[in-house]
Amino acid sequence: MVAPCPTSMMVRTKKTKAVGVPTIDLSLERSKLSETVVKACEEYGFFKVVNHSVAKEVISRLEEEGTAFFSKTTSEKRQAGPANPFGYGCRNIGPNGDMGHLEYLLLHTNPLSVSERSQTIASDPTKFSSAVNDYIEAAKGLTCEILDLVAEGLWVQDNFSLSNLIKDVHSDSLLRINQYPPVSLTGNKNSDTSKLEPHQLHNQNNNNNNNNIGFGEHSDPQILTIMRSNNVDGLQISTHDGLWIPVPPDPNQFFVMVGDALQVLTNGRFRSVRHRVLTNTTKARMSMMYFAAPPLNWWITPLPKMVTPLNPTLFKPFTWAQYKQAAYSLRLGDTRLDLFKIQRQRDTHLASASP
Repeated sequence: MVAPCPTSMMVRTKKTKAVGVPTIDLSLERSKLSETVVKACEEYGFFKVVNHSVAKEVISRLEEEGTAFFSKTTSEKRQAGPANPFGYGCRNIGPNGDMGHLEYLLLHTNPLSVSERSQTIASDPTKFSSAVNDYIEAAKGLTCEILDLVAEGLWVQDNFSLSNLIKDVHSDSLLRINQYPPVSLTGNKNSDTSKLEPHQLHNQNNNNNNNNIGFGEHSDPQILTIMRSNNVDGLQISTHDGLWIPVPPDPNQFFVMVGDALQVLTNGRFRSVRHRVLTNTTKARMSMMYFAAPPLNWWITPLPKMVTPLNPTLFKPFTWAQYKQAAYSLRLGDTRLDLFKIQRQRDTHLASASP
């Protein structure tokens, strides 16, 4: 069942929409469930899942480890960086000058890589690695469950064709933990976004250099993102027509985002969701993202079921490594898939065929 969840942080501007986001109950009957997952992916590229199988202890252990790390002194945290791309980073988002009010840990999900990185991150590396690996396995399981539902809902011949990309031992999936410290909009710690005039908030939201932008507008390049945060708001998603929807936090549930790679795999039937994070003026926000990705050498191309004479392939084939390289060459808010779209000049062909 897809149902709207109530929203908070209802700050309205010309480009902010006060509506709910889809909520999907994973305990529903499977055939109905697969239909609703596909519908949510088509309409929003984003939804919340409830009645999932991830234990609360798995979530709380990772949050505790994240809190312990970000509570360290700056000099202690810097021992785990700089992020290149893995490790600890602060303010910088990518290599091309994008900035945000956040600090983060970026980890590859390979257990050996986690073990190596934990030596500079935690005072008890074994405890940290255990919490991270358990969370990764749980998030991977949830990802695969959702991708199997997607395949069923799309009537793909092999229901495991998508999840097998994530289960591959060489999967390039990542785990990222973001910490957004409270930031005042005007230098006044008691400032409130709801008291801004519409034109002021519009300017704040659309300038990634303004001081309430935690993480600027972007889409995720991977197949699927599984996101969980503490009970502090700030996440916003963009509808396909460009309206922003504030997403109320729910620390016991997960939010699912369609990534660029899944947009290609479905030949544009799904669209990756553009999203951003605004900082809170009084509380720190911590979020954990599992980015589900295929192996580096895997070719990303539309599933055969998604291509017909009336709906030809929209994208040139590319490997995941090629797409990552393209992503790192662009700014955060750029639309990376434009580099791989097939340009069809139908009007020109029709004109040349005319007598």
